[in-house]
Amino acid sequence: RKTPVARVVEMIRREAERFGVAIHHSELVGLIPQDALINAAVWHLQLDQFESDQILENRLFSTFQETETPAVHATPSDAVLQVDEVFLNALASKEPTPGGGSASAYAGAMAAALVAMVARVTIGKKKYEQFEEQMRAIEERADILMESLIEAVSQDSAAFDGVMDAYRMPKDSQVEKTRRSDQIQAATLLAAQIPLQVAYYAVELMGLAQSAALNGNLNAISDAGSAAALAEAALSGAALNVRINAQGLKDKGTASGLIDQTAELEVRAANLHNEIRTQIQERGSQS
Repeated sequence: RKTPVARVVEMIRREAERFGVAIHHSELVGLIPQDALINAAVWHLQLDQFESDQILENRLFSTFQETETPAVHATPSDAVLQVDEVFLNALASKEPTPGGGSASAYAGAMAAALVAMVARVTIGKKKYEQFEEQMRAIEERADILMESLIEAVSQDSAAFDGVMDAYRMPKDSQVEKTRRSDQIQAATLLAAQIPLQVAYYAVELMGLAQSAALNGNLNAISDAGSAAALAEAALSGAALNVRINAQGLKDKGTASGLIDQTAELEVRAANLHNEIRTQIQERGSQS
């Protein structure tokens, strides 16, 4: 909204013309909001007084919603479950993406959501007044991590698709072989870096879950434990993806660095796991 796609492309086009060259093609990596593409079309076509309901699909969807019989006893959670079902069906399909990396990021997002929930059910309770500031900080950070991990779901899929696209590049000449090899390495590195970032997020979430389990609302202590378990699962899945992609890197120094970082995160997670388990057992016996 601040910098429309069409404006970016046009600026690049004009700068390129100064040097006597033109844009060869553009590539979309990951996902893009529908409005961004619509705004680009409106800008290039110079459509005056354009309204979104002039798009046929929007009009049909609106009509469908108006005529559809509302489900009995439908709740907001029903819509959430439908969205989850879409992702799970995509995960269960024979397509390579989304795969384990996306699922790991999704598990991390659920962990973040649970941590935020524990903080929210603690905030405002007189019994936990002394932890109010800490819970607000946890709530804020957990929300940020949840958004980042939701983005990582699609980023991981896009990274894997990028690797596959690189392997499909032509390799008839030596120049093409070199270009293909470089692209494979760049795409593979990205495919390792994204789950590594997910792993970092997961360990941070385990730390937040630990604080939530220690000082949060006792009635939600099992939720804090569940958040920690999901975060640990996210770490495990992400670590597998880091290692499998690191194996494909020719730069062994870079590959070793990625694996070493992953191992360090796993050690930290193991320590947090033991601490959280002890805290839940001790506090849980008080309920």
